[in-house]
Amino acid sequence: MPKNRRLFLVLMAFVAAIGVRAAEAASSPSLLLSTEDMSLGDPKAKVTVVEYGSASCPHCARFSNEVFPEFKKKYVDTGKVRYVFREYLTPPEEFAATGFMAARCAGPGKYFPFLEALYKAQEQIYDSGDLLGGLRKVARDQGLTDKQFDECVFDQKALQALDKRTDKAEADGISGTPTFVVGGKHLELQHEATLADLSAAIDPLLAKKN
Repeated sequence: MPKNRRLFLVLMAFVAAIGVRAAEAASSPSLLLSTEDMSLGDPKAKVTVVEYGSASCPHCARFSNEVFPEFKKKYVDTGKVRYVFREYLTPPEEFAATGFMAARCAGPGKYFPFLEALYKAQEQIYDSGDLLGGLRKVARDQGLTDKQFDECVFDQKALQALDKRTDKAEADGISGTPTFVVGGKHLELQHEATLADLSAAIDPLLAKKN
């Protein structure tokens, strides 16, 4: 069996198993930060914004491409907000799982640049129909060799770690992406998040006295 095909079969079996466990997960939220979380900004910032996102989610891609740069400039780069990204799998799950594992293999300092590059390329990758080839190209552009890419996505410990992170997102009550938690409270929206939406939740918290 070709290695590329075997890769996706392994990942599809993996995400199917996640789905079974997710249905059994607790519904009460657990929003404490952990060492598994990827974050940007001052850890001591007054406000923490958590995004639950999927590498395969077009809505997440649009947020990353169109809203996140201004959000980061206004709040993260100024030390006002700590931004935390938590991984969640949406269809096609094998694409999301592969993307996340490759991003982590790129290294802590390259995780967000990798994810941003993947979001920028996401629509073109979908249009091409070559999901794995598109992921490989992003990985190469971010400094991973094909060998490193293959070793990364076949890493059983990495699969198990992603499994646990996915279970945790389910336990936090996450069912879709992107979902935002601002200052410990879920941001309830009926549309894709805008900078104005985030500002409306963040600014009152920043204005509060310690």
